[in-house]
Amino acid sequence: MKILVGFSRIFVGILFIISGFVKLNDPLGFSYKLQEYFSAQVLNLEFLIPFSLVLAIILVVFELVLGIMLLIGYLPKFTTWSLLVMIVFFTFLTFYSAYFNKVTDCGCFGDAMPLTPWQSFTKDVVLLLLILILFLNREYITPFLAKASHRWIIFLAFMLCFTFAYYVLMHLPLIDFRPYKVGNNIQEQMTEPEGAPKDEYEYQWKFNRGGEEVVLKNSGTFPQVDGEFVGVETKLVKQGATPAINDFQLEKDGEDVTMEILDEEKLLMIVAYNLRNTEWDGYPAVKSLSEEAAAKGYRVVGLTSSGTEAQESLKNKFGLDFEFYQADETLLKTIVRSNPGILTLRRGTITQKKHWFDAEDIKL
Repeated sequence: MKILVGFSRIFVGILFIISGFVKLNDPLGFSYKLQEYFSAQVLNLEFLIPFSLVLAIILVVFELVLGIMLLIGYLPKFTTWSLLVMIVFFTFLTFYSAYFNKVTDCGCFGDAMPLTPWQSFTKDVVLLLLILILFLNREYITPFLAKASHRWIIFLAFMLCFTFAYYVLMHLPLIDFRPYKVGNNIQEQMTEPEGAPKDEYEYQWKFNRGGEEVVLKNSGTFPQVDGEFVGVETKLVKQGATPAINDFQLEKDGEDVTMEILDEEKLLMIVAYNLRNTEWDGYPAVKSLSEEAAAKGYRVVGLTSSGTEAQESLKNKFGLDFEFYQADETLLKTIVRSNPGILTLRRGTITQKKHWFDAEDIKL
């Protein structure tokens, strides 16, 4: 039992630290996931949506610090109770999402390791079993390092976590796990790699043979059989590879201008996913940068999900001299965790990406 507790302690502790750090690296991304859970279509807790970012930071910091507390053996009763309550809640949540197909990715490991709903639920069941072992045998959780140092370690962990969260919110995630990271070419990310596995389907061919229904299954070839053809049903049996980017589409007045913009040799892209709650403090810097870019031969475009009226209002308020194009809000949130955010591209390759707070760091 001591060996089992020791293994569970190390495994659970490290997993909670990794999971917490990945989400702390991108608290805005986790807050978007919480908003999805709080929506009317899932848990119907829409009154919590305005607090999603605060809740996201508190949850991931607590998750990470709990992992540290478990590893050093600090307050075993409080730690195991907290772990149990947390894992029971998330096991219910992932089961609910998987069974009712409500949320396609739980966000447990952010964009670093996307998991399907059933994978997330399976992971939580394994964690629940390991945490139950720890909860029922907490007497074997012996302190590591001097007890007098535990409070200082936990205090330091909290301070470092909140400092790190503040840094990535005021700049951008330290590690970018999304397909829109600097160096990636968007057109390449929109195509499947050569030789990538394709979707595999099972075809169920139905025939009427002498008044009896006959069903033949194969991978797609029309069967050569006697009888009257009734119909065919297809079933996906194996998911093939999908492009990393499959929703990048830009429109202007209903016209698709995606490739026209991505083919630009010098492009400055201002991304503001929603102009109703964009950060006004960023636009003086955006205006100055856009004017400098235009003078140096850049095409400057804005991307937003907001309508024409909101676009014109923003342009008039700050004297912006560039056009906005329509795009999906979720897409724009994925591209950059800032509202507004700034990117430079060269024929579809992202060369720079900055929070508006760091607009002066953009090199033109």
